[in-house]
Amino acid sequence: MNQDPPENPAGPFEPTANFDFVTRDRLIETVRQAPAKLREAVSGLSNQQLDTPYRNWTIRQITHHIADSHLHSIIRFRWALAEEHPTIKAYEEADWVELKDCRTGAVEPSLALLDGLHIKWVQVLESMTEEQFARTFHHPQSGASVSLWSALNYYAWHGRHHTAQILWLRQQYGW
Repeated sequence: MNQDPPENPAGPFEPTANFDFVTRDRLIETVRQAPAKLREAVSGLSNQQLDTPYRNWTIRQITHHIADSHLHSIIRFRWALAEEHPTIKAYEEADWVELKDCRTGAVEPSLALLDGLHIKWVQVLESMTEEQFARTFHHPQSGASVSLWSALNYYAWHGRHHTAQILWLRQQYGW
């Protein structure tokens, strides 16, 4: 490998502070496309290649992490839509990627989960009003009150961020 992996190969997280429909549609489209882009990024990789690390996590762990993270996110969206400022259940993502299924398991189940999950998530996102994007949840780890607009901005970036890590490795190794 020619260089150390960059922290943010897709660029830094730069959210759009204020809601607007053009940005909403762009972010939803990013969420819609995320599973296919991830599937394409890992397509044809051998087990040895899937176990190649990008900084702290392997491609395999990154793939499982995206599924775990986005599953949590849709649940957080639905809690905030159904309850008034709920406290969400946080999880230690670094501990989850160390579980055996994330370290050694096939990536296809996580890719399949993302396919269905993102179809449902887009359905939820497209049904939301501007007022619903202003709804919030409480994050117990950070203590922050997070709006669903902020969460949409973050998770649209999150999928691109981790997929770009995999693509960076593929480019570096010529896969």
